[in-house]
Amino acid sequence: MKGHPEVIDALNSLLTGELSAMDQYFVHAHMYEDWGFNELYTRILHESDDEKLHAAKLIQRILFLEGTPDVASREALNIGKDVQQMLQNDLAYEYHVADHLRKVIALCEEKADYQSREILEVLLDDTESDHMYWLEKQLGLIERIGLQNYLQTKM
Repeated sequence: MKGHPEVIDALNSLLTGELSAMDQYFVHAHMYEDWGFNELYTRILHESDDEKLHAAKLIQRILFLEGTPDVASREALNIGKDVQQMLQNDLAYEYHVADHLRKVIALCEEKADYQSREILEVLLDDTESDHMYWLEKQLGLIERIGLQNYLQTKM
């Protein structure tokens, strides 16, 4: 099925974001592992895998629309220097992704590509209710109990 070129371009832009988020989470996960924060390592490696699944869904849709997935492009990564900065950078990225998803969902609606819209709505729900929620909760814990107490719970 030939898709609308503007939708395909927007899906490729989302793909770049998902692959970039996957890379950022991957690096952060291994930094956590190196520092001995095994709970954070496990969770953030899981987030990297989730982003890879999101990318796979976008690739499948782009191919279905007879487009060519751009798997080479990446956005700049924001690798943190400490745990709190890493969590903040990841949350900022998730806010960016959610905003971008909302805009592409609106474009899909405008171009009457309801199936792509539906796929993106699932990705948005996962981004908001899982990724963003968990990161916001971690930063809230740091604020309430202090960084050192938080870090003790993550070893």
